[in-house]
Amino acid sequence: MTGWRIERIINFNFGSGDLCKGGFVHFGFHDRNGRQYALAHQKHFLGLVGQDDRLEWTVAAHTVFEGVPNINAELRYPMYVDSMPDGTLIASNFGNGRLYRIDPVKMEAKLFVEGSTIGMKDAGNCVVDDEGCVWVNEVEGCRVWRFDSTGKPILTLGDGRPGFQGEATDFEKVRFHWIYDIRRGPDGNIYVLDSRNFAVRMIDVKSQSVRTLAGTGKGGYEGDGGDARLAAFGSSPNARFDGPISLSLDEEGNIYVGDRQNHVVRMIQRKTGIIRTIAGKPRSVDGKGNDPKETDPLRLNLPEISSMDYHDGRLLVPTDITVDSGDLVVLTRLR
Repeated sequence: MTGWRIERIINFNFGSGDLCKGGFVHFGFHDRNGRQYALAHQKHFLGLVGQDDRLEWTVAAHTVFEGVPNINAELRYPMYVDSMPDGTLIASNFGNGRLYRIDPVKMEAKLFVEGSTIGMKDAGNCVVDDEGCVWVNEVEGCRVWRFDSTGKPILTLGDGRPGFQGEATDFEKVRFHWIYDIRRGPDGNIYVLDSRNFAVRMIDVKSQSVRTLAGTGKGGYEGDGGDARLAAFGSSPNARFDGPISLSLDEEGNIYVGDRQNHVVRMIQRKTGIIRTIAGKPRSVDGKGNDPKETDPLRLNLPEISSMDYHDGRLLVPTDITVDSGDLVVLTRLR
């Protein structure tokens, strides 16, 4: 299987206002065109990271940084941003269940979906498919929505009640349990981190069914070196967000899971379905940052893995160390 090395470890201090450092952001995502966006969840804004590692513009309810143009929109705990075919952006907000459509050329934002009017409890991530439709996961609502390019709901998976099926299940019968992340795969399918079911599931758009690719529905730390469908991901019943919290895919369809409660990153090889740990160690130390000189991915301290991102051979793994500080570990795939 593919090996990994540590390219860089960046220690962050949010109290200093340092969101961008060394060309990376702590919470941020690359779109399919390679542009990188910074998302400050608790500061309620997002922005485009320019070539000089400065924000070219922000989106927020008010001006964020003096001298940086701001697009006005009521962001509340923004979670994800993805690009539409026409160059506009879709941004989701966990805090108010809204999706905004952002036009960086016109420097304006318009409400795309008002989740409260259609019964959404919240809005997790948002990903755009090959047809220009937008998929959104409801975290506590245990549902996945698909909206057309105008923001009209055209599909809902799940009935709002927690549930799990290990076998392939038709759209009409499928259930989930607190979904923390979704991503679009290179095959055009939608991948779901069904977190309180401790599972990774795939929405097969063509067959209109959902298949479980990893996880048995029970928590633990098992399965490395074997079939991912028999693996267990970490659980902490006392945590509000129990289970794995972050998901990412590469251009080959390999899947990366931020196994938050086990403090490790695990990779599922698409060709074989085998799972293994590629970074971190089960016994983490709270409040301790990583030594920037560390070279062994399996010695990393990853106490609170957050929103991972894969781009161009790199896996970006953010962790929260304290309320105001964190690490960003940049892993490079060995060819």
